[in-house]
Amino acid sequence: MKILILVGLIGLSLGAHGQGSENLAIMAPVERLFKGMNLGDSAMVHSAFTKEVTMATIMKDKTGKQIVRRESSLAGFLKAVGTPHVEPWSEPIWDTKIEVDGTFAQVWAQYAFYSGKKFSHCGVDAFHLVKEETGWKIFHLTDTRHTADCHVPAEVSNQFK
Repeated sequence: MKILILVGLIGLSLGAHGQGSENLAIMAPVERLFKGMNLGDSAMVHSAFTKEVTMATIMKDKTGKQIVRRESSLAGFLKAVGTPHVEPWSEPIWDTKIEVDGTFAQVWAQYAFYSGKKFSHCGVDAFHLVKEETGWKIFHLTDTRHTADCHVPAEVSNQFK
């Protein structure tokens, strides 16, 4: 629950600068995604995305070679979220930046991923969103993944001790 509060506070602080309520609306599907992941609720996660979604992860393979793993569908991610797992997934974010051009927005944020209280990896989440009739939705998500040299702020990592 503390993670959701942290994400909410980030959203509120973003709302205090620049576009105010529009930034809160842009962050709503991002927050819904993380809440759904934490609850294991694939329907909630699905509601954060447009009908057609692309996803990519930039990481190093076991040999240290840089790779880009692309997903052309949300189905695998939704299955992973909805499959019961012992520990809840938490992905707190910080240093969030929002850029907007009309009905297109980009959210860039540092993150750390935890399974229960165990740290897994860190990186950057880059969301591309479009404003539909029903509100902002994520249509593309790219993340980077690192297991070393992670600089997670103490106010984040302390929640998992």
